Amino acid sequence: MVGAGSLTLMTARLLLRHGHEVVIIDTDKERLDGLAAELDCGFLNGDGSKPAILREADPEHTDLLFCLTGNDQTNILSSLVGRSLGFKRIVTRIEDPELEHICIELGLENTIVPARTIGRYLSDLFEGRDPLELSTMIRDEARVFSFVAHEGDVGDIRELALPKQSRVIIIYREENFILPGADDKIRDGDEVVIITHRKNLQELKERWSATNP
Repeated sequence: MVGAGSLTLMTARLLLRHGHEVVIIDTDKERLDGLAAELDCGFLNGDGSKPAILREADPEHTDLLFCLTGNDQTNILSSLVGRSLGFKRIVTRIEDPELEHICIELGLENTIVPARTIGRYLSDLFEGRDPLELSTMIRDEARVFSFVAHEGDVGDIRELALPKQSRVIIIYREENFILPGADDKIRDGDEVVIITHRKNLQELKERWSATNP
């Protein structure tokens, strides 16, 4: 886990309680020394965006790398370095929603924007809606995949030639939310969200990771 802020500590405590091994990486040695007295986990003092430090976290035998510092650029860089070193799965925290589009283009598919997530939750709660409704509906073999459209994707949705059991369900265009029909067109720069069978995920990832710059 890169970063030793409140989100990291809350996540680390839950993981440790469930019997998982945790390593926290941070540049603040005093901070880590203080945490060592209360958390039964490993600590690495250093810059988590540096390959030499992340290698010490043993990428080959680590299930997930959390990049949770308070700096968006550091988290993105740490995520890219972590991916290059072979971490199986990476979670990237950002505070600026405008950077989410870039994260998708970079292939950082597990990107979280905590402030926006909490804001939506509170707004839905205030207006009497169930904020967890969608997460309970996407279950069993169903999965969600998204990509940023480029020149080769522009045109009718049907021309995407998606695998079986796949459908475009949402298009985000310039901060607008679109529920597309079969005749709608995809434009360059659209963020396209697909619901699909889990068996199609690898095919979709390979197709769009190859077209992203």
